[in-house]
Amino acid sequence: MNSSMVDWDLAVTTATKLVKPGPQVTADEAHAVVAQLRDYAAQAHEHVAGYTGLQASTEGASVAVIDRRGWIEANVSGFRTVLDPLVEKLQASKPATPMATAVGSRVTGVQTGSLLAFLATKVLGQYELFPPYGEAASDRPGRLLLVAPNIVATEREMQVDPQDFRLWVCLHEETHRVQFGAVPWLRDHVLGEMRAFIEATDVDPQAMARRLRAAAAAAYGAIRDGFDPDATEGGASLVEAVQTPEQREILDRITALMSLLEGHADYVMDGVGPAVIPSVADIRAKFQRRRKDAGRVELVVRRLLGIDAKMRQYRDGERFVRGGVEAAGMSGFNRVWESPANLPTKDELTNPDAWVERVVGRRQLEA
Repeated sequence: MNSSMVDWDLAVTTATKLVKPGPQVTADEAHAVVAQLRDYAAQAHEHVAGYTGLQASTEGASVAVIDRRGWIEANVSGFRTVLDPLVEKLQASKPATPMATAVGSRVTGVQTGSLLAFLATKVLGQYELFPPYGEAASDRPGRLLLVAPNIVATEREMQVDPQDFRLWVCLHEETHRVQFGAVPWLRDHVLGEMRAFIEATDVDPQAMARRLRAAAAAAYGAIRDGFDPDATEGGASLVEAVQTPEQREILDRITALMSLLEGHADYVMDGVGPAVIPSVADIRAKFQRRRKDAGRVELVVRRLLGIDAKMRQYRDGERFVRGGVEAAGMSGFNRVWESPANLPTKDELTNPDAWVERVVGRRQLEA
């Protein structure tokens, strides 16, 4: 498969050079953090399974405690898996000369690396949704990635209890591993939606020109709102601005699903936390303030990339899960995991009663 439109090796090199160094720790401290995060991930699995009733096998699953470079390399591998179909489509629609391809791939590689360098300092952990390049999703379970330097930097910045904070992070991230481990169809469904989004890309030059103009307007709006301290909601992100109508429909489904996953993880984290994390209330309050108190430049980048929309996913998704569990109980809510047809729509995400009535059914609730 030809991925020459993006120089992925240059993307890794660029990101590694640009990424800020992590916090200063001794070798003994680093070993202790790694060991503790692995231990807390195992503890979190038991807490999450017990609270949600979701049973996920840990056989073959792994926890990778990594540094910022490790996160960059893992995500470049995932990007290649997802973006290669788009690269092929673009190449087929308008083949470029070898010289143009070489220059363009290096430019794109630098751009991708710059983006990864920014994100590599922000992510505390993630479930490795996209399989490594060249592997099918079914080849092995996804890994749980915990970015140790970011966790240490954040706990120091917020001045919270390190042990409590590390378990708190593991509860959220382990919930994602339980979600995908307990629901066999979920990973392929997400990947299928992502591929459908990419396949719906319109490579017609005139259509691309219109969307580039929209992207320029989105960039201006993000810069304007990002430097406005009173702005609470940004305009369209670059991702939203370049979508086709078909892609917007797909993105609505993806947004609803990701909101469910993130909101469910936050709901579980808050549900389990008080029993096992003494300072959970302090951590939650400080973490929420940290999300809101980003610097102005960071706010611009968030809005350009749609990261502020991801933050709304936590809020809207958690409200949906809470409403669903309150109306139908945990066992009734868990019907959301039975099939793609049971996933909430974008409208149901803000109206959990409508989802409960459609999926669980009024008769079952009355019974």
